[in-house]
Amino acid sequence: MTQKPMVSIVAPVHNEEGNLFRLYERLSKVMDESGETWELVMINDGSRDNSLAEMMQLHHQDPQRVRIINFARNFGHQTAVTAGMDFALGQAVVLIDADLQDPPELIPQLVEKWREGYHVVYAVRAKREGESAFKVWTAKLFYRLTNKITNIDIPLDTGDFRLMDRRVVNAVNQMREHNRFIRGMTSWVGFQQTGVEYVRARREIGETKYTLRKMMRLALDGITGFSYFPLQVAIYFSFALAVLAVLALPVIVVLRLATTEAFLEGQATTLSVVLILSAFQFLFFFIMGQYIARIYDEVRGRPLYVVADTYGIPFSAGRVPPRVIPPIVSAEDVPDAE
Repeated sequence: MTQKPMVSIVAPVHNEEGNLFRLYERLSKVMDESGETWELVMINDGSRDNSLAEMMQLHHQDPQRVRIINFARNFGHQTAVTAGMDFALGQAVVLIDADLQDPPELIPQLVEKWREGYHVVYAVRAKREGESAFKVWTAKLFYRLTNKITNIDIPLDTGDFRLMDRRVVNAVNQMREHNRFIRGMTSWVGFQQTGVEYVRARREIGETKYTLRKMMRLALDGITGFSYFPLQVAIYFSFALAVLAVLALPVIVVLRLATTEAFLEGQATTLSVVLILSAFQFLFFFIMGQYIARIYDEVRGRPLYVVADTYGIPFSAGRVPPRVIPPIVSAEDVPDAE
């Protein structure tokens, strides 16, 4: 039976052809020098390029340490991270993107902090190379806004690049919500946490998978997953309008009595006010719809993801996480299942 690794490195992969061999080379160099036993769990999240073929080549090259989860389709970055956490075997689990913007060379520092007694060691982006000023500004705005309106304290300027103790991983794995925000969930469970600063490198191969649309969706998942504030805004707004109406009514009466000229007459003024109020009403309907849609996602009870194949991962009955459809695999696909 293969010895369980001390450190599991989870890397979601979506169209990362050209990066995977470099990722493995840098990871193996760093981890072998550290003296830690380790595994690399890569999740193919519906890649349309040769990413899976490259992962398979790495698995055949290093079958004991390179393990692969192949999704039946694209389920999204946060879900891919979840799958890696579900099947990681290590006492410490490191989340890292496959694009090499987060340096594998930082992992020994994360492990060192973990051995000091911290349960979560997150990487703080002291500098972000190759990213537009707009993206940096919106990221800073998002973290600060989220901390203001949610009941959790998400460390500023952090991503999913972090190390988590096995106890933290087990706690997060019990949270099976569909609209996932891993960094928020990690903060929510608590435990002793600390940060390590680093410089986030520019992407050298391929294009970013986090478009503005995906970033906005992730931000919405983070806010709606940990805050009721957007729903409460409607209450504050309606209260402000009520106060404004109470104050404006006597002013209008006095002005109408004090002058013979028409005051606030005509359909244009009325129509403008109605349109403004309607715009706010539709905004609040949209916010309510987002919460209702997330409730609908949960009550359907569908699995978070569907696994087509696994390679090097013991997918026995005892290892199937909640609401996960196991793949049909042959014995040769799970060489360490005994």
